Amino acid sequence: MTFSIVARSDDGQLHGVAVASKFLAAGALVPAAEADVGALATQANANLAYRPQGLTMLRTGVAAADVVAGLVAADGERDHRQLGVVAATGPGATWTGPKCHDWAGGQAGDGWAAQGNILTGPQVVDALRDTWLAGSTLPFPQRLLAALRAGDEAGGDRRGRQSAGLLVVRRGGGYGGGSGSDVVVDLRVDDHPDPVAELDRLLAVHSLLFTRPDPATLLDLTGALAAEVGALLAALGHQDPAGPEQALASWAGMENLEERLVPGRIDPVVLEHLRRAAPHVPAPRTAS
Repeated sequence: MTFSIVARSDDGQLHGVAVASKFLAAGALVPAAEADVGALATQANANLAYRPQGLTMLRTGVAAADVVAGLVAADGERDHRQLGVVAATGPGATWTGPKCHDWAGGQAGDGWAAQGNILTGPQVVDALRDTWLAGSTLPFPQRLLAALRAGDEAGGDRRGRQSAGLLVVRRGGGYGGGSGSDVVVDLRVDDHPDPVAELDRLLAVHSLLFTRPDPATLLDLTGALAAEVGALLAALGHQDPAGPEQALASWAGMENLEERLVPGRIDPVVLEHLRRAAPHVPAPRTAS
């Protein structure tokens, strides 16, 4: 019912799953991941017990291939299952039961596993693989989604399109950072005529709101820039006697951009969003 890619980032810090299917809310059923531990996808006649059981095995340091072997060996319905697993280190592993509906199969390599069933053909898994391997310069969530998009464009689920999901974890990488906040991305499109494209749109919004700024791009909130930001915020009804930084924090909280705030500085992404949001305000003139 599904095609998916399960992967680990090249630096080993992130794990994730991207999945698409002609099935309602596949993203709610297929993926599981735990920071610093691994990730897996259970599909075809999905066995949801694989998710906690597989993560438990990965947590104890069991290799991906041995996790797959252990899960399917204990499952009387294994011939109808499909599974992909990556661990904290080493190659990924995949299983396709011989009674999965054609076309069904999978491939795996260092830090990834791609699989699918009821596909238009093996070119779908080839596209997942090739795009994943070619995407090392992309941010990890975008790399997963690029592979999923390639599989979709190669034919995907031969029954059509309905849902897609993306799950990414990293220790302390979730909203607000700190312990207990490891989910970097958890996006689902449960019922849509073009779910992978819609997932792409949602990831772009997620990146705008929740990606932490690149320190190398931050601008000092001083001088003419501070005056411009203050004027833009005033035009939007956000003023603070303490200065533009406090007014910016108030506005950014309303816009859900608080993850991009840095004391004394401003993220260019936030600045551009502010310039678009505010009525036209001339930039302050500097003394010559």
